[in-house]
Amino acid sequence: MSTFKTGNPTLTEKIFDKSLHETAGSFGVMSIRGTMNKFGFLLLMVMASAMFIWNIYAEGNFQTATTLMLVGAIGGFILALVIMFKPTWAGYIVPAYGILEGLFIGGISAFFNQMFAKSYPNLVLHAVGLTMGVALAMFLLYNFRIITVTNKFRSIIMSATMGIGLFYLIVWILGLFGVNMGFAFDSSPLSIGISLFIVGIAALNLLLDFDAIEQAAEMGAPKYMEWYGAFGLLVTLVWLYLEILKLLSKLNSRD
Repeated sequence: MSTFKTGNPTLTEKIFDKSLHETAGSFGVMSIRGTMNKFGFLLLMVMASAMFIWNIYAEGNFQTATTLMLVGAIGGFILALVIMFKPTWAGYIVPAYGILEGLFIGGISAFFNQMFAKSYPNLVLHAVGLTMGVALAMFLLYNFRIITVTNKFRSIIMSATMGIGLFYLIVWILGLFGVNMGFAFDSSPLSIGISLFIVGIAALNLLLDFDAIEQAAEMGAPKYMEWYGAFGLLVTLVWLYLEILKLLSKLNSRD
């Protein structure tokens, strides 16, 4: 079903299609409101754990903060894989994923905050504000059908997202062999242009996520997919935040 195609690797057609073949009798039926409520709860858990590691970093316990950040990154990745392969477990695992993801982004945010403490003291605050603002704008654009998610639109965003993933993979592999791809991380106009493009694609992926969730709810997906949909939204939102954080740091480095 092409309706469920998104650029988000968690909100795939296969997973939603499989859930629709299961009886909703023992699970209940998925709703958009239920999904958004769970997403709100998940976001609060992310913020709480992020603040926890932020305070540890601010107190000067860098080793502890770094360890917790790595635990969050590795543990979050493992749980994400489990959730993707076992969506029926989402209600039990997604909250734990939110806590681990909060440790990860909280640690990275604290690191950027310290790095730009003198030149850009409000870097993290601005990144958070811009992320929430962009997410709200995307929701309004989708909700009022100012932007309609068509099959052609999906294909373009999915292709761009896969291209970005391939780009990061190539940069990572070349880095292992000592090849410096400075243009991907420096503050040159090309690097900033790449970051702007990636931020734009990450934001547009939210539209695809909203559409996938709405279509799944309308077609009577099982209620556990509310947790899964919230998980998918969080994955995209975290990606958007990290890209905005990186973009702002590049712009500041040009001053």
